[in-house]
Amino acid sequence: MKKPISKVCAIIVAAGASRRMNGVDKVFAPLGGKPVLAWSVSAFQQCPSVDQIIIVVSRGNLEKARQLVIRNMWTKVTQVCAGGKRRQDSVTAGLAEIVDCEWVIVHDGARPFVTAEMLEQGLKTAKETGAAVAAVPVTDTIKVAGEDMLVRETPSRNSLWAAQTPQVFRHDIITEAYRRATGDVTDDASLVEQAGYRVKLYTGSYDNIKITTPGDLVLAEVLSNKYAG
Repeated sequence: MKKPISKVCAIIVAAGASRRMNGVDKVFAPLGGKPVLAWSVSAFQQCPSVDQIIIVVSRGNLEKARQLVIRNMWTKVTQVCAGGKRRQDSVTAGLAEIVDCEWVIVHDGARPFVTAEMLEQGLKTAKETGAAVAAVPVTDTIKVAGEDMLVRETPSRNSLWAAQTPQVFRHDIITEAYRRATGDVTDDASLVEQAGYRVKLYTGSYDNIKITTPGDLVLAEVLSNKYAG
């Protein structure tokens, strides 16, 4: 088998159904004068360490996404492809389009405020174990409860982190993890953990929000002033 060359490919996953957005397609919703998706793709386009970008959208958004690539002259985008019903199906579709890359960065297109610095730190951290995840310390007190809503446990916040994307993996690790995947998952790193690999956290950002509800979009509009330019 041909060994991948030491290049970095980014898979930007933007094929979700936006079920909690009251009919608004979140990745094409306007944010600071441009679609939400444009924020994250631009960050990857501008990052010197990223060689290739694959955008995964719903089948109905393929042409819209391709026109967005043309208008913004994103030269690193090599493919716009259709995702699946589940997030993991969309990542699998993106993985199938990779050519000769050693490192894979998976990022949610609904997280517009990823930065080049975050990407570089993720790549640096991933080289230690083969897998790295952006995360921030949990600030709320977490309660573990049963179906009866009675508290079973209050874990210490000292060891709790909220996982984000980008998540960075060596190509062979993430492809093996997806090949062995069973059941539904919402986090790529969890599959890698299940496959027996070590995953290291690196510091993300509290600004690195995921737009899931209309309220998130309102907050993102406020944050966009900080990241515009």
